[in-house]
Amino acid sequence: MIEWVKPGGDVSDAWESNAEQWLAWARTPGHDIYFWQVNWPAFRELLPHAGRRTLDLGCGEGRVGRELARAGHRVLGVDSSPTLAALAREAGGYEEVVCANASALPRPKDYCDLAIAFMSLQDMEDPAAAIAEIARVLEPGGCLCLAIVHPLNRPPEGIDDYFSEHRVATRVARDGLEMTCESIDRPFQTYTRALASAGFVIEDLREPQATSTQAAKQTSLDRAARRPYFMHMRCRLDGRG
Repeated sequence: MIEWVKPGGDVSDAWESNAEQWLAWARTPGHDIYFWQVNWPAFRELLPHAGRRTLDLGCGEGRVGRELARAGHRVLGVDSSPTLAALAREAGGYEEVVCANASALPRPKDYCDLAIAFMSLQDMEDPAAAIAEIARVLEPGGCLCLAIVHPLNRPPEGIDDYFSEHRVATRVARDGLEMTCESIDRPFQTYTRALASAGFVIEDLREPQATSTQAAKQTSLDRAARRPYFMHMRCRLDGRG
């Protein structure tokens, strides 16, 4: 069951308030099928091989960082939620996890060669500032891989007024678990303009899709076989500047 509810407060504060809900949703084995069967497998194919150091921006409870560590990445996790940052730190996989604002990362210039923002930019009040900070800590020629909610995966009022920003809170209930996700729907050009301003060039853009076989086995994935839920991009920081 999906229900649109009235959002309230800062988006980051909402994720802190809902941290325990998210912990159960993300860590219950086999529960988050959209992540494990559609979103993450497609995103993993977009990633370069492990390099010098990887930044996981908006790391949440840490499942992306744990998967990256298994693939040989040395990962720094950053999240603005103290509870989620602590959960990621306790679960392991990261070399370090810090609680910090995405627009003021506590790391020097050229700190890493790969940055990841997996389903986090739409949960930030100022994604352009976060992207500019990623460019600062990323070495020239480094890579940013990001995943966002697809611009067409919006409530009807968001499609009817596409070029405006809309705060959205979605309450999802399934198999005895409930999660309220708060984010900001924005036109796609908000992200592409921020990337260009920060010196990024988009190398690849993908729209992951559930297969017919997956949809047949999991009826809840049927819509993800027919319409886009997520958008992925791999971007390169232009080293000529």
